[in-house]
Amino acid sequence: MPTLVLASPAKINLTLEILARRDDGYHGVRSTIVPLDLCDEISIEPSSRFAFECNVPELQNNENLAVRALRALGEPPPIRLRLHKRIPAQAGLGGGSSNAATLLRAAMEGAFGPQRGRDWMRVARSLGSDVPFFLAGTAALVEGTGERVTPAGALPRWHALIVKPPVAVSTSEAYRRLDMVERGVRPRKGSVSIAALEALQREQFDRVVALLHNDFQEPIARCSAEIRQTFEALHLAGAGNALLAGSGSCVFSLAETGAQIEALASRVKLPAEYLRFATSFARTANWREPCSTP
Repeated sequence: MPTLVLASPAKINLTLEILARRDDGYHGVRSTIVPLDLCDEISIEPSSRFAFECNVPELQNNENLAVRALRALGEPPPIRLRLHKRIPAQAGLGGGSSNAATLLRAAMEGAFGPQRGRDWMRVARSLGSDVPFFLAGTAALVEGTGERVTPAGALPRWHALIVKPPVAVSTSEAYRRLDMVERGVRPRKGSVSIAALEALQREQFDRVVALLHNDFQEPIARCSAEIRQTFEALHLAGAGNALLAGSGSCVFSLAETGAQIEALASRVKLPAEYLRFATSFARTANWREPCSTP
């Protein structure tokens, strides 16, 4: 097989509604999610046996989602899998889930031999709640526990500044803190996530900004001085639409142009350990189904 080099995109949640805990212990969600041009790089090279390498030593193990994605398809093929991480971990950007989905899509397209009759959505769901979203190839409304994915179509070329404070947030801890607060019923009718998806499809930037929402933001910011400092620095720099990314710890702000994002980044006053990423919404096809079987 020829060497393959694959881009594995990060994501941001423009909205994130956490619904009631279900009988199976999982929370329902409703979220409008957008892939970004901030990407990890995955290379797949022929080899005499399976080997995995990662530029982040603590992620180089058999529990890495990239390795788990291959093992979900059976015995890993004789390849050298190299993962170059650019997306920070435990940051709310979905890097691990994206890595898994990128390898599943490569498998769907025949990179590892015939895969007929496989239930790709079931495999994706077994790896994590964000993995089905990354199979869509564009922005999407995500519902259920992540398995219901409604693609948005082509994306506007809007931009984002992402700031990663020097702190990690465990998703399980984020849910624990959210469950400490009593919340009302969240009917689908009138959902901020559905409204945000429609505004995104119509390229209504101001409307999307007005609808930005994350149920995790208040409880997570309350318990992290670093995240609060990030919000304060962005607001002082003129970012009127800063939002927590996923369950954190990253915080992002949107703009219509790259020049606006670069100007915002230049005004943000934070120590060097607060990482900054200027990026844009991913280039996508006009429409892609979330899953298909070759």
